[in-house]
Amino acid sequence: MTQAITPDDISKTYQTIEPYVRRTPVVRVDLADLDPSAPSRPVGFKLEHLQRAGSFKVRGAFANLLLRDVPEQGVVAASGGNHGVAVAYAAHRLGVPARIYVPTVSAQAKIDRIRELGADLVVGGDRYADALAAAQDWVADSGALSVHAFDQRETLLGQGSVGLELAGQLDDLDTVLVPVGGGGLIGGIAAYFAGRVRVVGVVPELAPTLSHALAAGRPVDAPAGGIAADALAPRRVGELVFPLTEAFVADVVLVADEAIRQAQQRLWQALRTIVEPAAAVGLAALLTGAYRPEPGETVAVVLSGANTSLPPAGLA
Repeated sequence: MTQAITPDDISKTYQTIEPYVRRTPVVRVDLADLDPSAPSRPVGFKLEHLQRAGSFKVRGAFANLLLRDVPEQGVVAASGGNHGVAVAYAAHRLGVPARIYVPTVSAQAKIDRIRELGADLVVGGDRYADALAAAQDWVADSGALSVHAFDQRETLLGQGSVGLELAGQLDDLDTVLVPVGGGGLIGGIAAYFAGRVRVVGVVPELAPTLSHALAAGRPVDAPAGGIAADALAPRRVGELVFPLTEAFVADVVLVADEAIRQAQQRLWQALRTIVEPAAAVGLAALLTGAYRPEPGETVAVVLSGANTSLPPAGLA
């Protein structure tokens, strides 16, 4: 399974989706600028929150719609929010009908954006798993193409292009900290680097999907709550994702909700950058010491999305 997605596969996919996505910038920041008590060390932030549709998810969305045969019934997706926005955006750009299912925990900003993009939106159920079940029923009834948020080859190929871009932007890169929910982003990035760069997953303590899976040796259900539940709480990592993470992810660390909230605040106060909670987990790992880089280690943090209210509550 680890050979099912190769760096060359991701490079070829990037050539297909490149006209539709942004090559998001990397900015190097001194960690001490974000927290005066932190040691002075450069950190590269990959600004995926500046991506079209507000998150990295648009990469996988376009990969699905451009690499697969889309029926006249269009596409359907279940999402905590960002994947739904991304599929709605890609469908809008390509003139494809889209139906999106999201749970009630989805952020209002994401719900509003999906509606603005003209998708048929269904809000129901408490968690992502509820939305996924409803979407699967619709696929069976309608014949629409299912675009999975993380456990689909094309999704992983698209998300892996984040790693491809990083490799060209930080030639001294040692480690990349990646937010993890269902694992599409970390699976794709890990597949691209294939052990050449240390890939570390960061999961909320209240939604420890990947840490539970690695401990069990297979995808298993995990708690699905906390501040980032609309983006990082799908209950379990994907079946396609897991072998990639088992082979190529060096470590997984956990961060508390309060640390995530504080990381959001630090990004706003120091960089005037607004991201959603899920995007702040990598910085939270650095600020709390959940991940401690070695001296001279070049670290990148993926800021994965910014589909949130403006300004987010608590940021000032």
